Amino acid sequence: MKKRITLLIMLCFSALQAQELESLLLAGEDASKLTENYMNPLMKGLLYSINGGWYTTAKTHRKFGFDITISASASFVPNSSQNFTFNPADYEFLVTANGETSIPTVMSENSTETTIDVRIPINGTNTFKVGSFEMPGGIAEDFPINAVPAPMIQVGVGLPSNTDVKLRFVPKLSFDDDVEASLIGVGLQHDITQYLGPIDKLPLNVSVLAAFTRLNATYAINDDSFSDNVTIRNGEADFTMNAWTIQALGSLDFKIITLYGGFGYNQGKSEINIKGDYNLSYDVQDNAGNTVGTITETISNPVNLDFEANGIRTTLGARLNLGPIKIFGDYTFQKFNTLSAGLAISIR
Repeated sequence: MKKRITLLIMLCFSALQAQELESLLLAGEDASKLTENYMNPLMKGLLYSINGGWYTTAKTHRKFGFDITISASASFVPNSSQNFTFNPADYEFLVTANGETSIPTVMSENSTETTIDVRIPINGTNTFKVGSFEMPGGIAEDFPINAVPAPMIQVGVGLPSNTDVKLRFVPKLSFDDDVEASLIGVGLQHDITQYLGPIDKLPLNVSVLAAFTRLNATYAINDDSFSDNVTIRNGEADFTMNAWTIQALGSLDFKIITLYGGFGYNQGKSEINIKGDYNLSYDVQDNAGNTVGTITETISNPVNLDFEANGIRTTLGARLNLGPIKIFGDYTFQKFNTLSAGLAISIR
């Protein structure tokens, strides 16, 4: 089961692995900015997705009651995030070969590659390092819908004082020997209906939730291409994501159906580190554009990027109660709107 839970996330990074991001390192000091623009919707989408699926009711368990929940959240990528504007003035050494100004991001439905030309002055000379590379297209075609997935398995246990503790944990698992992912999360949900007097006689329940999730993923960057002028030693991409959410929850809990919702705030941070040693090969040209030689240089651990996502979230959902078995779905309105659905076994 745990392997199935992490499969979609691992497939996401496996698809990303095939994009040969190492070719972007030929952009020199522009490589980090170019990588950031390309990766931005994937990193933000994951941050929104892993904050989903924490609850299906505002009602907490009795002491030592528990639930086991399997869910999947998918954050939809807005059309505005499927491409980024390439403005040559934003880069020191880059132009697009055919004058393109709109380039697909990693979560674009357009998988077309874009040729980028590089021209970097060599200090103390009148010559330039010259090369080109293919900017990868999007990977959205590899998914059923253009959304960033985050499947989860979660256990909730009732504590004294009408409080639930919720735990998410998936140990480090491998996929195709090159991709690894692990996840851990903890949440606390506390009932506040108990403080509201006669309201606790109604089917209405109100609670508050605070939760944290951490996702780690790595994939090996292999030297599979012999035509990109980049050779690799010990290449690896390392992803770390931390996401927080604080929400006020409400639900109407009837025997057959539960209507629930939440309003709160998301915040998340993620990092991408491209590690290893990379040999970059360029032609050398003079001021007249004549090729006068070649040059190879080595760079180590070349890219370190930070991403952030935050904002208000509003969730509306419904749950079908079939005895201890619960089937649920909800929709969250936020910067990347998110659909969550799943199945739970709950013993109150």
